[in-house]
Amino acid sequence: MIKKIGILTSGGDAPGLNPVIAGFTRKATELGYEVLGFLDGWRGLIEKEFEVLTLERVKEIVQEGGTILGSSRTNPWKIEDGFEKIHDSLKKLDIHAFAACGGDDTLGVAKELTQQGAKVIGVPKTIDNDLEATDQTFGFDTSINIAMEAIDRLRTTAKSHHRVFVLELMGRHTGWIALEAGLAGNANAIIIPEFEYSIDELCELLKKRHKQPRNYSIVVVAEGVIFPEMKEKIEQAGVDAFGNLILANLKVGEFLAEEIKKRTKLPVRSITLGHIQRGGPPSAYDRVLGLRYGARAAELIHKGKFGRMVSLQGNNITDVPIEKAVAKRKSVPEDLWLLAKSFFG
Repeated sequence: MIKKIGILTSGGDAPGLNPVIAGFTRKATELGYEVLGFLDGWRGLIEKEFEVLTLERVKEIVQEGGTILGSSRTNPWKIEDGFEKIHDSLKKLDIHAFAACGGDDTLGVAKELTQQGAKVIGVPKTIDNDLEATDQTFGFDTSINIAMEAIDRLRTTAKSHHRVFVLELMGRHTGWIALEAGLAGNANAIIIPEFEYSIDELCELLKKRHKQPRNYSIVVVAEGVIFPEMKEKIEQAGVDAFGNLILANLKVGEFLAEEIKKRTKLPVRSITLGHIQRGGPPSAYDRVLGLRYGARAAELIHKGKFGRMVSLQGNNITDVPIEKAVAKRKSVPEDLWLLAKSFFG
């Protein structure tokens, strides 16, 4: 009898998810498995909603952004008997094992299921690139290139109108996207969650720049930056199903632009790049990385190495315990921050 294995994609989408699905399905089919794709993350597994993934279904999805399986932020901990329903689905659908693609919230659920006896493989997916147990997550390369291009394009308008542009980029807990895109795009200041840089410091820098002939500025800020002046906004922002602050309600870019305008009287505009960073086709790097991640996840299932997460170490695809993946967040190191700071102004 052919064994059935599954895959789901959970949390925010990221360029490279479809290559993961394609790599997983191709390798699993080669190894003799039938593949079920659960729809909309944990919701599909809880509610037994899936599609059978064949080679025909996945043969032309590698170049596509998003995920053909859909995604959601469904949290089994918030659903009555959520974990019991997952185990029931696995039993009734006769699922031998499955791969869960997601970030720290998704992998936290996968860790819990592993401890409860489910056969799970984790695939690291976060646009923020902040999972400690892997050198890079797919989607990150695409996002920083999109963000860098946005900075390049904003510069022409900023120069023409002698304005300050504040560009808000993704990065809930860490500033990898903001820092690398900002550094590559030659931003005049980069503000990230890991290191303090006050609004007063920023305003002094901007006032000095705008006394010079090149009187324009590009400021990049990560969406997860919280200034001391934002206390009231934080109280009103609300939280999602996993208890995370809803950053779309916080609007740090707009807040920072208004503060700069008040304190400097300079012409300021704010831009939130938002979901554009995670949309569209993945880069060549993310396509190949996704394919490698997906294929290795299927191989780990075949070898019976459950409770593991696929991991990139150097240029090698390996695997680590899922609990290691969620034990610590990967933050921007101080030396990289200091390098970026040396280019401010």
